[in-house]
Amino acid sequence: MTQYRWIRRTALAGALMLPVFMAGCGWLSQETSKEIDPPPAESGNTQQDGQIDGNAGEQAQGADDGQAAATQGDQTQLTVYLRDGNGYLTPVTLNTALEQEAQAGQRALEMMVEGGRYANLLPEDFTPVLPQGTEVLGYNLVKDQQLAIVDFSKPFTEYNAEDERKIVEAVTWTLTSLPDVKQVEIRYEGEKLNEMPVDGFPLDEPLTRAVGINLEWDDGVDYTRSTPVTLYFSSQTADAEQYFVPVTRLINRTDDTAKAALEQLIAGPLDGSDLIGVMTPDVQVNRLESKDGTVTVDLLELGYDESQKPPAEMLEAVVLSLAENTGADKVQIMLNGKTGITDTKGMSYSEPVSKPEHVNALES
Repeated sequence: MTQYRWIRRTALAGALMLPVFMAGCGWLSQETSKEIDPPPAESGNTQQDGQIDGNAGEQAQGADDGQAAATQGDQTQLTVYLRDGNGYLTPVTLNTALEQEAQAGQRALEMMVEGGRYANLLPEDFTPVLPQGTEVLGYNLVKDQQLAIVDFSKPFTEYNAEDERKIVEAVTWTLTSLPDVKQVEIRYEGEKLNEMPVDGFPLDEPLTRAVGINLEWDDGVDYTRSTPVTLYFSSQTADAEQYFVPVTRLINRTDDTAKAALEQLIAGPLDGSDLIGVMTPDVQVNRLESKDGTVTVDLLELGYDESQKPPAEMLEAVVLSLAENTGADKVQIMLNGKTGITDTKGMSYSEPVSKPEHVNALES
């Protein structure tokens, strides 16, 4: 049975109550997420094209959920994809010290090694996906191609076949979270791989986010005639700390990916999923349009009470999902035709907002 967080306001006693391819309630949540982080200050990238030095320029404005490296005093935030307690790959934002921004890419990968030197930085409910002992022999950013080339050492091949896709997805989504990376090439002991060594996942073309993440599809969907949409649902740690999980869902082929993505977000997780829906099925997409890099969505919910603030968790999931599926720079959210929105964490949506630079800054 699909889980939802939202309960209709009429049920409240005047108080806010707080889951190789590509039903009716309301807005309020029983718990809310961290508010959207403001973008970090920009800084320059000093790496030269073609140079392998242990990293490439990564930093300010991130792509997903994801995110870049944002310098905060002596600490830098990096987002890496780890496996959560339910087996889903999840972006987790970690703090680490870097001598220079050019180290960010390699450091992110090193944080993803099982039993590695940065294991103490990881939240206890999350585990790395790269085999123990794996080393990053080199990291090269080819700027004009936005291509990150990573070279792994021998233990990289020592994994189970069922983990192969997770490794590919985690490496790809981690590196493409960095601002200048759109493509990824994997090498092994200095040699380019044309396929993954255990189960043969194809690597003949550079990897992009089109590979998807946490792939799923419902009964009756023919994946050979489908459209992928990436959605952000909710989950929580053993200590009940909320976090977002992206899933790429294959749906019946459509030309309106943005609307389809929102409809799937509203429909919620598939039956049997461990994830929690961020909206309920009585919500409707009243209007959706894209102009000049901004996607505007008007969500309709007849039971919405304007005296109550919509939950941060729901609005962030809408921003994350729309930005991921459209590539838009900003998202404008309207509720029942109105833009004057402030969520339960005090974040204003009166104007278009950018996709968060960092998600899931969980306690370690």
